[in-house]
Amino acid sequence: MLGVQVTEAPPHVPADLVRDYPIKMGGLIEDNPFDHIIPDIHRTMPPIFYALDAYPGGTPAWIVRRVKDLQTIYYDTESFSNKDFAPFALLVGENWSSLPAETDPPMHSLYRKWVNPLFSPKEMNKLDGKIRDYARDYCTAIKATGSCEFMGEFAFEFPIKVFLELMGLPQQMTAEFLEWEMGLLHTNDLAVIAASTRKVVDYLRGEIADRKASPRDDLISYGVTMPIDGRPLTDDELVGFTFNLFIGGMDTVSTNMAWQFRHLATHPEDQATLRANPAMIPDAIEEMMRAYPAVTTFRTCSREVTIGGVTFLPGDKIAMPTSLAGRDPEEYPDADKVILGRKSRYLSFGYGPHLCVGMHLARREMRIALEEFLATIPPFRIQDGCTVKTHTGGILQPETLPLTWD
Repeated sequence: MLGVQVTEAPPHVPADLVRDYPIKMGGLIEDNPFDHIIPDIHRTMPPIFYALDAYPGGTPAWIVRRVKDLQTIYYDTESFSNKDFAPFALLVGENWSSLPAETDPPMHSLYRKWVNPLFSPKEMNKLDGKIRDYARDYCTAIKATGSCEFMGEFAFEFPIKVFLELMGLPQQMTAEFLEWEMGLLHTNDLAVIAASTRKVVDYLRGEIADRKASPRDDLISYGVTMPIDGRPLTDDELVGFTFNLFIGGMDTVSTNMAWQFRHLATHPEDQATLRANPAMIPDAIEEMMRAYPAVTTFRTCSREVTIGGVTFLPGDKIAMPTSLAGRDPEEYPDADKVILGRKSRYLSFGYGPHLCVGMHLARREMRIALEEFLATIPPFRIQDGCTVKTHTGGILQPETLPLTWD
C-alpha cells in the first residue's frame, strides 16, 4: 500500500537481489551523485536489483540500471504499464491519469497523435523570440551583481515563464507555481505532495472552466476545443492533460539546466570551448543530457515476465532511472567523462513509444539559456567555500547552485 513501510521483500524476490539503493526518495546529499554514487552502483550492483524504499512514499521497487534492459521495458507495453506511475491522482482520491504519459496502448497512441502537433519543431520555432527575451532578461538582471544563486534566480523561474506563456496563464503566477512544484516533486512527505496536488488540480480546473466559456490561443484552449477520436475530452482527461504539462514543462528543464551549468562551472575548459565555439552548444547539451540525466519514472508489471534472469510479477513496481542509464559503462565508452562533440543515443527523454512529447521545447529552452548566459555573463565558477547539495529521488536536482564571476 502507498506510503506503508515494507520491511522485507516478497517471496519471488531473491534475497541476494535486495539492496540498499542510495538514491533515496526525498533525500538531500552533499556528494555529487554522478561522481561516486552512480558509478559505484554500476560497479557493485546487479543489473536488476530490488530496493524496499525506491518508490514514492518509501515503498519497494525493482531498479533497472542498464540501457539494454530499460529499452526492453520501454518497448514492452504489454508487460509493463505506465498507468499510475506517479501517485498524484491517487493521493487526492481521484481517477485521472497524466496524459499521455500515464496511458497504455491503444489509447496512448491516440493521445500522442492528438497532442503531437502542439510540440512539433515548427510550432516550437514560433516561441524562439519569447524564450530568448526571457533568458536575456534574467541574464541582464544578474550580470552586474557578479554572482547569482542560479537555481532561484534563473533555472526555476525561466521554464515557468515559458510554460505560463504556452498555457495562457498570468506571469504573476510564477512564484506560486514554483511553490507547488517544490511540494509535488521534492519531498517524500505524502501529505505535502497531496496538498500541492490539490492546489494544482483545483487551479487547473478553474482555468479549464474559463477556457470552456471563452477559448483563446493557448494549450488549455486546445484541450477543451480539439476533439479526440471524434469526441471532446472528458473532465478527467482535461485535468490529466493539463497536469502532465505542469509536471513535464518546468522542473525537468530546470534540473537539466542546473546540471549543465554545474558542469561548466566546474570544468572551465569545457566552458571556454563553448564560449569560443557557440555552434557546439547544441551537441554539448546532448552530451550533458547523456551524462547528467536526472529523472526516474516508474512502470507497473502487468503480467509475469523475465528479463535478464529476473522475474517480475504483476503489481511489481519498476524504477526506470535515466540517471543510471546515462552512465552505463556497457553502453558508453568512458561513460563517466563528458566529451563535447560525442554523439550518443540516450534515454534522458525516454525511449520508444513514450519518448517525451516536449523534448523539442526542452532542447530549445536549454540551448537558448546557455547561449544567452555565455554571451552575457563572464566566465563563471561555483562560489568558493560553497557545497552544492543534491535532492535525490524521482528527480536528481541541485538544491542551490551559487555561481560567481569576475
